[in-house]
Amino acid sequence: MRRDVTFDSAGITIAGHLFTPDGEPTEPRAAVVIGHPAGGVKEQAAGLYARHLAERGFVALAFDAAYQGESGGKPRGLEDPAQRVEDLKAAVSFLSTRTEVDADRIGALGICASGGYVIPASATDHRIKAGATVSGVDVGRSYREGPDGTQNPAVIQGLLDMAAQARTAEARGEGIGYFPIFPATAEQAHRLGGQHGLEGFDYYCTDRAQHPRSAKEFTWSSMGRIAAFEAFRFINLIAPRPLLMIVGTEAITRHMTTDAYAEAHQPKQLHWIDGASHVDLYDKAQYVDPAVEKLTEFFGAGLSKDTPAP
Repeated sequence: MRRDVTFDSAGITIAGHLFTPDGEPTEPRAAVVIGHPAGGVKEQAAGLYARHLAERGFVALAFDAAYQGESGGKPRGLEDPAQRVEDLKAAVSFLSTRTEVDADRIGALGICASGGYVIPASATDHRIKAGATVSGVDVGRSYREGPDGTQNPAVIQGLLDMAAQARTAEARGEGIGYFPIFPATAEQAHRLGGQHGLEGFDYYCTDRAQHPRSAKEFTWSSMGRIAAFEAFRFINLIAPRPLLMIVGTEAITRHMTTDAYAEAHQPKQLHWIDGASHVDLYDKAQYVDPAVEKLTEFFGAGLSKDTPAP
């Protein structure tokens, strides 16, 4: 069952889809908060994983980030890592009030950029009893170094120059400036971003998974917030609560997961999905299905009533 819900995050109304298992619950259930990739919406990858987890007995909440999708907040199209972390914590607060949820058994899952946001959320909010990532990315590092870590340092400096100019223009009353997340065509996406760029374009900009509310541009004021963000800096604070990081063997971003995993403390698990690229894990059944099975095992153990409190 899926129902539309709303909740507050630092004064902003967040729109979510709450998935619950079929049938009448006999007691409160374990629950998982799920954050979407940067530019995504709850109807895409986050909603897919939420539905799968609900089919396996969890209450699952997918939601749109503040300033995006059906959620409130202005300016539209702002990608603010600090707010994204707050949104996850606010989602936990919302679930904690639900009668169908056991407030002592709430976990968090982040996909792509939310895989980076879920780490500081889990590290600093002890209500999150187990944290997991799928194709986890540090969005700040991705913009600073490129998805594969080989980007010329001049690129981020140029982006910050344009962000500064846009802020000045806005102060002069010239309106909010935006930069595109995706190029206009698949050919441009491949030329600029290689196979990874093409896969992102295919997911977000074609009938494969495009959605009218999925962001196609961000405000230039997002850039400074993103560039200064370090998603995995305090990953060690999640312990002694469990951490699972799922990544495809062919993901161009896999080094971010392995680097973060190396800094995390036990208990932790690194789980590889053979043959999967970064974007494959958003929606392709041959890769999503084994990822969901691993998540079910992980949250089943980490959010068990028999698991002692850390």
